[in-house]
Amino acid sequence: MSTTPENPPVAERLERLVRLPVDRVVLATSAAFALCFVVWGILDNEGLATVTGDALAWVIKSFGWLFILASTGFVVLAVVLAFSRYGRIRLGQDDERPEFRTVSWVTMMFSAGMGIGLMFYGVAEPLSHLSAPPLGLAEANTQEAAQLSMQYTYFHWAFHPWAMYAIVGLALAYFSFRHGKANLISSLFVPLIGKRAEGGAGRAIDTFAILATLFGSATSLGLGALQINSGLNQLYDVPRSTPVAIAIISALTVAFVISAVSGVHRGVQYLSNTNMVLAIALLFFLFVVGPTVFIMSMFTESTGNYLWQIAPMSFRSGVFGGQDWLSGWTIFYWAWWMSWTPFVGAFIARISRGRTIREFVLGVILAPSLVTFVWFSILGGISINLQLGGTDLAAALEQGQETALFALLREFPWFALTAFIVIMLVAFFFVSGADAASLVMSTLSCRGCREPAVLVTVFWGVMTGAVAGILLMAGGLQALQTLCILAAFPFMFVMIGAAVALVKELRNEPDPAPHPGRRGRTTLTPTVVDLEDSVVVVPTNGTPSAAPTPLA
Repeated sequence: MSTTPENPPVAERLERLVRLPVDRVVLATSAAFALCFVVWGILDNEGLATVTGDALAWVIKSFGWLFILASTGFVVLAVVLAFSRYGRIRLGQDDERPEFRTVSWVTMMFSAGMGIGLMFYGVAEPLSHLSAPPLGLAEANTQEAAQLSMQYTYFHWAFHPWAMYAIVGLALAYFSFRHGKANLISSLFVPLIGKRAEGGAGRAIDTFAILATLFGSATSLGLGALQINSGLNQLYDVPRSTPVAIAIISALTVAFVISAVSGVHRGVQYLSNTNMVLAIALLFFLFVVGPTVFIMSMFTESTGNYLWQIAPMSFRSGVFGGQDWLSGWTIFYWAWWMSWTPFVGAFIARISRGRTIREFVLGVILAPSLVTFVWFSILGGISINLQLGGTDLAAALEQGQETALFALLREFPWFALTAFIVIMLVAFFFVSGADAASLVMSTLSCRGCREPAVLVTVFWGVMTGAVAGILLMAGGLQALQTLCILAAFPFMFVMIGAAVALVKELRNEPDPAPHPGRRGRTTLTPTVVDLEDSVVVVPTNGTPSAAPTPLA
C-alpha cells in the first residue's frame, strides 16, 4: 500500500511536528488568563485569597470524593495495562529501542516528578503526622502514631502519584510515537471526539493543561523558595520574608529559563543526574550517622504497613469525619499530582520512546516509589526516632514546615555543609522541574512541536515564577495549596477522558505475537503503520493485509 502527500508515513509526520508554528488561540487564551491572575494578585491579593478560599471550600465539599476515586482508578488501570496483553506493545515502531539509558531515564523522570516536594516534606510530613495523627486514629507522639505517620506518608508519595503520571505519560507516548499524533493532551481525545480534537474543543483541553501545569509548577517553586530562604536564614542570617522568597524565585527563574532553552539532552539530563548524585550523598551520610538499625527496621515495617493498608486508605473520603485533614493532606496531594501530570506526563513520554508499555508502567511506578520509600525511611525515620527519644523537632514546625529539614540536620555533624547541600539540591530541583514545565507549556502552545519557539518557552518560564511570587504574597503555603487544587479540578476530568481514550484505542491493537517455542506457533511480529484514519497490519513477510482496520 503506497503513501501519498496527504497520507504520509508516521516518521515523516513526526518530523513535520518540529516545524509547526505557535497556536495563537491556545497561547493567547492561556496567557491572558495567567496575566489577569498576576495583575489581580498585584492589585488585590487579599481579594484573591478570599475568592479562591471560597472556591476551594465548594470544590472539596462537592468533589473531594471524586479526587479520591479517580486517583485510585488510575492505579488500578496502570496495573491492568502493565500485566495485560497490551504490556508488550512498544511505544514506537516494533523494532525501536529506548532512546535513553535506564539510569538516566529514571533520574530524569524522578527529578522532574517531585524533587522539590521530597526536600520540603521529607521531614515535615512524618513529623506533622506524628504530632497530629491522620484522622485522629492514634495518640500523638506514640508508636502507633509513628506507624500511621509513615504509612500515610508513603501513601501520598508512592504508587498513586506515579500511577497518575504513568497513565497520562503512556497515553501521550502511545499516540505520539506509535500513531504519529502531535504531543498534545488534545491528541488523546481523537478516539472520543474525532476531528473536534483539532478544533475548539481540543484547544480548550490544551488550555486547561497549560493552566494546570502553570499553577502546579508554581506551587512547587513557591515551596522551593520558602525552603531556600529558610536555609539561607539558618546559615547566613538572611531574613525569612516574602520579599526575600520572591527574590529567590526571580533569580532561579532566570536559571531555569536558560536551562529550558538549552534542550532536554543538555539541560534537564545534566541537572537531573547532578541532583541524584547530591541526593544520594546526603542520604548516605544521614543513613550512616543516624540510627541505622532503626531506619532499616522502619523501612521494612512501614513498607509492609503501607502495602497492607493501601486499599482502605485509597477509598477513605472522610464522610464520617476527618474531611479537614483529608483536604489539607490527601486531596491536596492528589490535586498537586494531577496538576503536574500534563508536564510530567509529557516529559516522561518524551524520554520514553522505544520502551514497551509494561516496561514503561513498571519503571515509572516502581522505581520512583522505591526511591520514595528509602527517602522517607531515612529522613522520616531519623526525625521520628529523635522525636520519640526526647528531641523536640516538632517545635520547628511552628516556624514553618520549610524549617523542619534544617532542624534535623542541626542534630548531626557538619551542619553548614549539609545545609548548603540541601540549598543546592532544592535549587537544582527547582530548575530541573521548572524548565521541564516551561518546555511542556511551550510545546502545548506550539501545536505539539518537539522544539518549541524559544520566546514562548521564556514567556512561560517567567510566568511560572511570577505566579509563584503572587501566591506567596496572597497567603504563602495555604495560597499555594488552594490554587493547586482549583487548577487541578477541571483537569481531573481531562485525565479521566484521556484514560478512556487510551483504553479504547488499545483495544484496536492486534494481539501480540506469542513467545518463542510455545506449541510451535510462529513468533512473527506484525508491524502497525498508522495512516491518519486506518491501521495497516504488515506481517514480517512483507505482504499487507487485504483491507485496513479502522482506528475507531
